[in-house]
Amino acid sequence: MNLSPAELALQKALQQSPITLSAQEESRLLKLIARNLQPEQTEISTATFNKLLCIIRRKEWAKHLNKQVQKENKHWIQSEDIAWAVSFIHDPDPNEESLHNALEQALHTRLRQNGKNANDAFQTLYTDLLDSGKPIIGSKSLRLMAQDVALAFQLDPDATEHFIEDIVYQEQKQQQKDQEIHQKARDRKKDEIKKQREWEDSLVSFKEIPALLHCSHKEVLRWIAENKIPVAQKIKKHGKDIWRFDPKEIRALRPQISNWRNDTPTKGKKNAFINLGDLNIKNKVLASVAAMDRYAGHFVTARSLKRRITIVTGPTNSGKSYTALKTMAESESGIALAPLRLLAHEFKEALAERDIGASLKTGEERQLIPHSKFLAATVEMCPMDNPVDVALIDEAQMLTDQDRGAAWTAAIMGVPARQVFVLGSPECIPIVKNIARLCDDPWEEISLERKSALQTASAPIRLNQLHAGDALIAFSRREVLDLRAILMQKGHRVAVIYGALSPEVRRAEAKRFNDGEAEILIATDAIGMGLNLSIKRVIFSTIYKFDGTSRRPLTSQEVKQIGGRAGRYGKHETGTVGLLAGAGDPDFIRRQLEAPPEILKDLRPLVQPDSDIVQLIANEINSDSLFGVLTRLKRAVLRPDDPNYRLAPMEETFAIASALEGVQGLELKDRWTYSVCPVDDRDNGIQRLTRWAADHAASKEISAPSTGKLPHPSNASRQELERAEKRHKRLVAWRWLSLRFPKIYPDLETAEKTTRELNDWIESVLRQQRRKAEL
Repeated sequence: MNLSPAELALQKALQQSPITLSAQEESRLLKLIARNLQPEQTEISTATFNKLLCIIRRKEWAKHLNKQVQKENKHWIQSEDIAWAVSFIHDPDPNEESLHNALEQALHTRLRQNGKNANDAFQTLYTDLLDSGKPIIGSKSLRLMAQDVALAFQLDPDATEHFIEDIVYQEQKQQQKDQEIHQKARDRKKDEIKKQREWEDSLVSFKEIPALLHCSHKEVLRWIAENKIPVAQKIKKHGKDIWRFDPKEIRALRPQISNWRNDTPTKGKKNAFINLGDLNIKNKVLASVAAMDRYAGHFVTARSLKRRITIVTGPTNSGKSYTALKTMAESESGIALAPLRLLAHEFKEALAERDIGASLKTGEERQLIPHSKFLAATVEMCPMDNPVDVALIDEAQMLTDQDRGAAWTAAIMGVPARQVFVLGSPECIPIVKNIARLCDDPWEEISLERKSALQTASAPIRLNQLHAGDALIAFSRREVLDLRAILMQKGHRVAVIYGALSPEVRRAEAKRFNDGEAEILIATDAIGMGLNLSIKRVIFSTIYKFDGTSRRPLTSQEVKQIGGRAGRYGKHETGTVGLLAGAGDPDFIRRQLEAPPEILKDLRPLVQPDSDIVQLIANEINSDSLFGVLTRLKRAVLRPDDPNYRLAPMEETFAIASALEGVQGLELKDRWTYSVCPVDDRDNGIQRLTRWAADHAASKEISAPSTGKLPHPSNASRQELERAEKRHKRLVAWRWLSLRFPKIYPDLETAEKTTRELNDWIESVLRQQRRKAEL
């Protein structure tokens, strides 16, 4: 039987080695030997044999070490620690001690990179661990982790013992504090729910009001219509509207009856708004009458102006922003509101190109130009007091977004501009018109056409058919990075954009793609808004998306918004939208692009309170409980079937408010500020925010999160990239709070510098065009 050169080489190597191979190892080793043999060569050196055998055995060594780590519950040891450890083992038959020593060396190297000293390294390690969803339970695990850190920094025995005991003491103290806060929160929530139920039980029906006010039923109806008698609760029962009233509030109104009877009833006026400064009624009445179920009246400055709303709609690449910015640039003052910080920057730059210096205001950033009458801001930062000539509000289709839609409602209703441009896709037209009606503002509509042609691909597109100018769309960070790895293995230069990346990194990746440094862009639907991208073809890798609740097909609006990024005007005459081969029905994309605008089933805009409304309701219920205020708002102030408005879900705000109930010494307005801070509870955000709030209440300064020492970008694993992204989120929340509480969150400049360093590191990792082989 004739043997191949690789088989001959393996046979000779085994004769000189005591090592025994399994059948699977022999098969894999033959392939590696064949790749390493030169033509006509039938032998390999012992060193080469051992090197190749180590390569195929490292996967099993990694599995073995991973089992040991899981058995010992050492959650702080990461998969990259294990991968690094086995990569340094060059003995094909190592003993247990050698494997353990290699892992210890890899772990200690990473821990030393986490901070300047043992304490800093431990805090970074522990915070990363909490954010990963694997908290340390019990002092035993804490001791083991602290011991690993002490060994990494080579502390002497006495210092090690002191370090471990201090870590355990501090953590036990923190956990005790957390438990106390949690218990206080539970107790306060129970009290607030009890108060709410007692209040609801005390309410009376409409038929009891005449006796309380010594008046007629007809007068009661008139005064309710004129917003003089507050309705405490509105519910629907058996298809009928039931209005209930607070007898204490009603009795307090008795002295005003004679004045009311002398008033002339208002006739024929639609949408009469309440001026919060004119009514001779206590604040507690205003909360239920004027603040939410008559939400438009809350924006006094806007209501005092003679506003006109211009709805500018059209598909992506139709010049909506250009139309509004041109008018703004010709005016004396203006506000440009964007959905993202990145887009706010683009508006600022667009105004600068027209020789207009605009200030910038976002949740975590301020760039104020003295005496400037122009502002570029994110929607949530819309100023409601100083009138301007022109306002631009972009991406109005976000009105229906459950998480952020209320911010668009507030901006459109409250922006103090005489000319308000509302930009968006055609789907937003009915709800914007309804908002205009609620504000009693006249409106006009401008419909724009796409500037470059858009077509669907004639056939599914395979990965090997991708070329420069293509954007491949996935719907999760994991899918984006998986596709990136595959394409880089095929020799492509790739840029990526997904939601966890900061605006700075997204912009840098977009520039790499636009400049041709990267041939192909892989992105999530994060490219649907903003970013000028020179895309020729948009190719969907799937027609399904997980929306936080279920995996569902893409809507026509999503396909249009993302697919419309193809064929940038001035760069490509025609844009193409296609589907990756094997991703589903090839005709799906065409049908969604051609579908008419989706008809909204509910045209009521989403609303949520602001700090003023929260304080008004707190005054009404005589409580400083944010949870109690939000509960009253949800259950009494704005009923689910209100004809004009929908209360935004505010689940995260409720969750933060609930957690903060146990923090004593923090004013209501400050707790409200914390409750709207941008955090992600999937990354332990609410617990971290609660700890910060507790330190705030104790007047303790809160240091900015650090990044620790970061490994060289070329050596960074996917897990290290994810940890860096989570560290960036912590910095975003800290900087957001620093702008609102500068004395508690000092040294913003250092935090901004740390953020820039982290962004640069993440961008450097993404620039790496070589992927390390997976073990």
